Amino acid sequence: VRLQTQPKPQPGQPPLYSGTFDCFRKTLVGEGVRGLYRGMAAPIVGVTPMFAVCFFGFGLGKRLQQRSPDDILTYPQLFAAGMLSGVFTTAIMAPGERIKCLLQIQAATGETKYSGSLDCAKQLYREAGIRGVYKGTVLTLMRDVPASGMYFMTYEWLKNILTPEGKSVSDLSAPRILFAGGLAGIFNWAVAIPPDVLKSRFQTAPPGKYANGFRDVLRELIKEEGVASLYKGFTAVMIRAFPANAACFLGFEVAMKFLNWVAPGL
Repeated sequence: VRLQTQPKPQPGQPPLYSGTFDCFRKTLVGEGVRGLYRGMAAPIVGVTPMFAVCFFGFGLGKRLQQRSPDDILTYPQLFAAGMLSGVFTTAIMAPGERIKCLLQIQAATGETKYSGSLDCAKQLYREAGIRGVYKGTVLTLMRDVPASGMYFMTYEWLKNILTPEGKSVSDLSAPRILFAGGLAGIFNWAVAIPPDVLKSRFQTAPPGKYANGFRDVLRELIKEEGVASLYKGFTAVMIRAFPANAACFLGFEVAMKFLNWVAPGL
């Protein structure tokens, strides 16, 4: 977020951060380890229900397209099911993303308007009502709907590729699940980064700056910083994407096997 929202440098001046590792170093030196986790309270509160709803939405999307539970879906159908999960998660994701972004850039600018996640949510609601808390929802949808489609489609595709001949997909080993999940996360974020940059800029902008929404953000970015600006933070996102999503899918598969063992008819 800090890389995506750093101000355009004045003529002859270097940018605030030259890249991912420079941002990491300056944050660590200036704020300590806690600075790396600034604004994480809101996403942590929402992460469990968000992933529950995410996988529920994907399962529902699959069932809506199946005539019988044994039907094997095509990859476009899996993509469509994944997109439905992105719609479901946006209601939970948008407020947490807004709060996280504001708190993360606050420390970088040196201003202390919000004392924490709860205080940020209260002030946003006081200033602009529920619309202030949900600012950037359309851009969150634009990010999560296609990215979630890519996420789940890629994961199912990789599982099929990695399944040995004559074996079932459900018998995949933990390392193969980790690899499929991690790579699915990379494909997910390859799609998600441009709208994520627009979302971060829009959610952290002063009220009224972008009257026409993401179109104004996109126009400004392309005009002032070029098309490459839509991929700001690419390295940071990719460093996070593989291990985070590998762990996510392994956790899901283990949980499903456990639940099927404990309550097979549920």
